[in-house]
Amino acid sequence: MAVAKVVELVGQSEVSWENAVKNAVSDAAKTIDNITGVEVTNWTAQIKDGEIVEYKVNIKLAFGVKR
Repeated sequence: MAVAKVVELVGQSEVSWENAVKNAVSDAAKTIDNITGVEVTNWTAQIKDGEIVEYKVNIKLAFGVKR
């Protein structure tokens, strides 16, 4: 791979941060080919009544550009 492109995405889950990353990558893979890596840049969560109800991650997703 000589050239890679990077896009920023937000993933979310009611289960975990790991699941939020997996959801973002899985959804992106439906329309983006040649995904080669992911970098998590931010971890956040929504709290309700003292409990986490939603996990969110900001990610950068890298993929190879076809020639």
